[in-house]
Amino acid sequence: MLEKNHAHPNIRFTTWEDYAIMSMVERGLGIGVLPDMILKRIPYQIAIRSFRNPYFREIGLVMKDRTKLTLATRKFIEYLTINERLERL
Repeated sequence: MLEKNHAHPNIRFTTWEDYAIMSMVERGLGIGVLPDMILKRIPYQIAIRSFRNPYFREIGLVMKDRTKLTLATRKFIEYLTINERLERL
């Protein structure tokens, strides 16, 4: 996303842990780019901004053996499938 928009930030700290990112931002150590879902109900005192043009990423689901999934996993796949169909409408 940054390369596509020809942005070259001075990156000094990186982490993949969302809560660590928000803590660093809260302490004035920079900015973070986080998914909308993680920012719904947070205890951090940070400003949340959106991009002018939304950025999306695809998330894959991998399973070893479809016949041995737990009920929770099957329900999650069902939920994803239903919502994907609804988004296409």
